[in-house]
Amino acid sequence: MIALDTWNLSIPVGTPAATVSTQALMSGYADTYFKSGNTLFFWAPVTGGKTANAKYARSELRETHADGSVYNWQYRDADNMLRAAVAVNQVPSAGKIVIGQIHCYGSTEPMLKLEYQYKDAKRLGNIVVKFRTTPDAEPTVITVAQLVPMNTRFTYTIHLTPAGNLTVNAFNYQWNVKVDPSWAAKSLYFKAGVYTQDDTGYATEGGAATFYKLAIDHTVKGA
Repeated sequence: MIALDTWNLSIPVGTPAATVSTQALMSGYADTYFKSGNTLFFWAPVTGGKTANAKYARSELRETHADGSVYNWQYRDADNMLRAAVAVNQVPSAGKIVIGQIHCYGSTEPMLKLEYQYKDAKRLGNIVVKFRTTPDAEPTVITVAQLVPMNTRFTYTIHLTPAGNLTVNAFNYQWNVKVDPSWAAKSLYFKAGVYTQDDTGYATEGGAATFYKLAIDHTVKGA
C-alpha cells in the first residue's frame, strides 16, 4: 500500500474543483478520478473542473500534515525528497501532463514542474523540467529524458537540499541546478499525480497515470 497520510487530493469536480481531505484518503476514498491500493491511479479529463486560478484540470495530491492541514516548507530547513515510480497511461491531444511539482504557497507559479510530453511522430515521450530560476522568472524548459514509452513504468526523484542543490532523476537520466537564494524565504510543497495540460476536447480526452511508488521525505540533519 502507498501511504496517503500526508496528502490531500484535488479532483476535477465542481467550480472551483473539490479537495478530498487527508482523513478521507486514509479511509479508502475512490472515485472516477482516483483509485488507491497497491497503486494509485489518477485521471483528469480536459473537461474537468479546475482549482482556483488554474487553467487546466487536475487529479493531484498535495502535501499535508497528518492532521490534514497543509504542509509548507522552506528548503534550507531539511533535505527534501519526492520519490515516485509511475507509468503514463493517457495524454490529451496536446500530449502533455504534469506528474510532479515543487509548488510555491500563495503563488500560481511553481518552482518546478515535471512534465511528460508525448510525441506522435515517434509514439514516445520526453520527460521535461520546467524550472523558474527565481520566483518571478519565466520557466526555463529542460529535456531530461527522451524516448519514454507510454504505459511503461519508470522512476523519478525530485531532490532539493538545504544548500539549494536541486536534482531531478527521471528514466535513469539526471539534471541538476543550484537554486537562487531568492527562493529561500518561499514556502514550498510537493505535488504528484496528473495535471492535464489541455482544456479542449471530449470528456474522454485527458491525462491518466498509475503510480506504483510515491513517498516524500524531509530529513533534518541530526534529527
